[in-house]
Amino acid sequence: MANLISSIKFTGFIYVFLLFLCPLCSLKKGYAVEANEHIKKYVHTLEVNSLLASDSCDQSSKVIDKASSLQVLHKYGPCMQVLNDRSHVEFLLQDQLRVDSIQARLSKNSGHGIFEEMVTKLPAPSGIAIGTGNYVVTVGLGTPKEDFTLVFDTGSGITWTQSSCNLLPTSERGCSASNSTCLYQVIYGDQSSSKGFFATETLTISSSDVFSNFLFGCGQSNNGLFGKAAGLLGLSSSSVSLPSQTAEKYQKQFSYCLPSSPSSTGYLNFGGKVSQTAGFTPISPAFSSFYGIDIVGISVGGSQLPIDPSIFTKSGAIIDSGTVITRLPPTAYKALKEAFDEKMSNYPKTNGDELLDTCYDFSNYTTVSFPKVSVSFKGGVEVDINASGILYLVNGLKMVCLAFAANKDDSKIGIFGNHQQKTYEVVYDGAKGMVGFAAGGCS
Repeated sequence: MANLISSIKFTGFIYVFLLFLCPLCSLKKGYAVEANEHIKKYVHTLEVNSLLASDSCDQSSKVIDKASSLQVLHKYGPCMQVLNDRSHVEFLLQDQLRVDSIQARLSKNSGHGIFEEMVTKLPAPSGIAIGTGNYVVTVGLGTPKEDFTLVFDTGSGITWTQSSCNLLPTSERGCSASNSTCLYQVIYGDQSSSKGFFATETLTISSSDVFSNFLFGCGQSNNGLFGKAAGLLGLSSSSVSLPSQTAEKYQKQFSYCLPSSPSSTGYLNFGGKVSQTAGFTPISPAFSSFYGIDIVGISVGGSQLPIDPSIFTKSGAIIDSGTVITRLPPTAYKALKEAFDEKMSNYPKTNGDELLDTCYDFSNYTTVSFPKVSVSFKGGVEVDINASGILYLVNGLKMVCLAFAANKDDSKIGIFGNHQQKTYEVVYDGAKGMVGFAAGGCS
């Protein structure tokens, strides 16, 4: 009997012990699951080869509204079927020339009118292409229409084409060398330029979207390497831009989605329905015909960076379809790169270049993990940058860099570039004075 009682007591002790222990085991298991979910939520894990662009064209991206949409191609991607003989270093130098030009233009705080959009004189290395963006669409001009592949640019108002002015007879154009009111000249940051006459012609977006008397620049003297693009489609808020000239039909509203890779396609849509998931931030009127926006914060790996909001308000910012790399005040960039680099300690560092200085060597890895980055705008809008927009391959997998850069000082205007806009439907509503962002816009 005594042995039986002892056995019962021992068994009871084990039972009580297990009751006490199992909740702890359950809690530890729950904590591990919670930690794993946190990692999934705030970290991108990718096969390293997915960072490399394909040599073949993928045209599977959606088009929102076929009646008023244009297919977007990367100017040097395989869908354009043009040989790309420019290195990423050259692309980044070209990008910096554009940024310098925009910042110089805005720092003067004076309007240049519609006949001279950029008058900044900057040295241009030989062979660097025009600094006006890297995405193109095709529109029709004339009757019957002739197709022109144009770079679309939210930082420019004038639409112009490289042409011999054969679209309109001089008598219809009403322009001559002595009539200066019909002349235009655009000079870009790399000193590529176009000058010629203003003309009016029929603009064709689609078979159902045709606009007569569309004002555009008919370039007679074009200097610079324009690649396969025949000119530029101006989408700024100026009075001669396409959104302004087609306002009666489209109400100054357009949107685009830039694909995750140069080998994929996106779209440029005019008017039409806007995604119900889009979050909108007000357009700041402080920057002439550019689309001003207010950055209020940055997060890395789910944690808000300790950046004084006055750092962003001091300089202000614009969103630009033609600038590639997002530019931040140096104080904000320093906080971003330090937080990002801290979470990348498992990867070997490598020297960057003059623009991108936070770089890693992924050449010996099959998968890589890196923290998510999000940018917050006024109005409670948070843009969680797509994985394709956080890193930039400067030299293949041997030099993969954080795709943000610092301005020269905190007073220079910030720019939210196209690399960080990829895969979002970016909506410009000029009538309401808003810019919106909807994730998954290209799929």
